[in-house]
Amino acid sequence: MPPMPVRVLIVDDSVVARSVIGRMIDATDRFMVAGAVSDARAALEFLRAHQVEIILLDIEMPGIDGLTALPDLLAAGGDARVVIVSSSAEEGAATTIQALALGAADTLVKPGINAFGGRFAEILEERLSRVIEQPAPPPPAPSAIAAVAAAPKLRALDYDFDIVAIGASTGGIHALSQLLRAIPASFQVPILVTQHLPASFMSYFAAQLAVLGGRPAEVATDCMRIRPGRIIVAPGNAHLHVVRMCDGAAIRLTSERVASGCMPSVDPMFESVADVFGARALGIVLSGMGRDGGEGARRLSAAGARILVQDAASSVVWGMPGTVANAGHATAVLPPDEIGRLVARQRRAG
Repeated sequence: MPPMPVRVLIVDDSVVARSVIGRMIDATDRFMVAGAVSDARAALEFLRAHQVEIILLDIEMPGIDGLTALPDLLAAGGDARVVIVSSSAEEGAATTIQALALGAADTLVKPGINAFGGRFAEILEERLSRVIEQPAPPPPAPSAIAAVAAAPKLRALDYDFDIVAIGASTGGIHALSQLLRAIPASFQVPILVTQHLPASFMSYFAAQLAVLGGRPAEVATDCMRIRPGRIIVAPGNAHLHVVRMCDGAAIRLTSERVASGCMPSVDPMFESVADVFGARALGIVLSGMGRDGGEGARRLSAAGARILVQDAASSVVWGMPGTVANAGHATAVLPPDEIGRLVARQRRAG
């Protein structure tokens, strides 16, 4: 028996766009149009009665725009993944970054009404396939839920650390902003960030983190030195590794395939941080789909480092943090703003 097609809801105020995109989807073997509506209110009403796996969402619509509606659509859609299809969703654009921060799984530039030909149908199918093939978040194990519920709220970390390494994916940009706002600009421990984003977004993303964190933030380059009071962001086309130097530590960039399939991947960052800093490292795992960071967290834990993970209630997707919590490697499970305050209260003055 052939597998059931993946159901797609199209949300776009243009009747032409709904019609053309709908024909492209129905022409595939894997996907089918479950519904096509003209605005966010109609989409929410549709989702109350129907289940879909993917929502294609325009941004510029009358009434409630797509970005404003996105959190409500994610909540109403359950496990549905939202792909922004909009003329304003260019790579690196502020609206695209905002959509990814709010939990969109991917973005795609919608061509003009008279320019839907060419490779757009092929690109659309490829994007939908990539989104639906992302690993589903693992369900929380009962033992992990019980352990988290029983764990006391940490008021301070019980050890000093020399580096903070943060991994995040879907929903992670918003979580990072909450975390960084809770850390004072005087905090001098260097912060490494691996966030799943395409390379073209990274310069804008680093600039955004610099504003939120009140400290310099830059995209990593090979052999870059790790210095106090700075944020270093993994580029979108390479993994961030930490290596020991005679007078400190530096960044090395590599592009090997990793088990998670992610580029960049959190695992190489965590594993190399564990090798260089050992028990004087702090790992943080924020909202994200899949299991990236799970192996690296195991290495950090074995080295004696502490690991803080975002809680399920505040996560857009509790896949990456859930993997670490389920494995028993989490020191604490907290909302991102509480993680930030906990990091800021380390015993050693910055």
